[in-house]
Amino acid sequence: RDLDALNTQIAQQAQFLIETQNNALAQRIENARKRVMRQVIAASVLAVSLALAFGVWLARPFKRLQKAIVGLGENRLDEPIDIRGPADVRRVSQQLEWLRLRLTELDADKARFLRHVSHELKTPLAALREGVSLLEDGVTGALNPAQREVAQILNQNTLALQGQIEALLRFNAAAFEARELHRQRTPLLPLIEEQIDGQRLQWQGQGLTVRASGEPISVTVDPVKLGTAIANLLSNAIRFSARGGTIAIEVSGTADTACIDISDAGPGVAQGDRDRVFEPFFRGERQPEHAVKGTGIGLSIVQEYIAAHGGRVTLLPDGPGARFRIELPRTV
Repeated sequence: RDLDALNTQIAQQAQFLIETQNNALAQRIENARKRVMRQVIAASVLAVSLALAFGVWLARPFKRLQKAIVGLGENRLDEPIDIRGPADVRRVSQQLEWLRLRLTELDADKARFLRHVSHELKTPLAALREGVSLLEDGVTGALNPAQREVAQILNQNTLALQGQIEALLRFNAAAFEARELHRQRTPLLPLIEEQIDGQRLQWQGQGLTVRASGEPISVTVDPVKLGTAIANLLSNAIRFSARGGTIAIEVSGTADTACIDISDAGPGVAQGDRDRVFEPFFRGERQPEHAVKGTGIGLSIVQEYIAAHGGRVTLLPDGPGARFRIELPRTV
């Protein structure tokens, strides 16, 4: 009987020890499981954070590359390209910088060539005009009617050639100046009213009415160059509008874009000319009667100045006259 009691006591103590060790082991396993879970969660958070940081670090140079490429496409050649990032990104940045410098050199060569050619043409042209004037004045002797007619034709053609050379110089200067913008916050309607007042004699002389209306929108632009673009479109509208007609200038906009619509009272642009109206020195088939012949660079200068602002100018399809639209970004 004593042995049975001792055996039972030993069995109970052994069972208690086993249960105690099992509980301790289970607790250690549970603590280890929680610790591993915390480590897995921390590692996951760290991995996601590193992935996001790497994505931002990698995406930022690509956005700069995209901006640099757009800048080259918009002929903004005065901004150096130096983009930091991975080796491949730096290599592309160096190639874009080389391309920018090359385009700058080519642009300078083109401008220099135009200046030299224009100068070389103007010098003999001035001598030719002077000689024709002497002929017309009878310095070398009296001219008969046929000779006087020939001298007048020569004079008219030398004047036309001089006008073309000066127009070429103006267009070249405008293309160069378009890269140097002095931006400031500018309300559009007062700027338009200023251009209308500046050409008051021209549109009043043709009995025209010029009306400006729309939303009071302000944009960050170069007011001088944008004013020149609006003035060129207004001058074009005055030149082509029928006597007594109305020229309408309307300002509108969206959250991202400001629009200026200029509509004239003319015959509109011929269908075959619509794709070429912004080409330098292009003159369409529908020219106004009894008007001074244009040089064909006004709309080209408009396009240069508006493109420099990151905007665009388009000829809208609806008539009856010509209707041009300037679109400008509201944020720079």
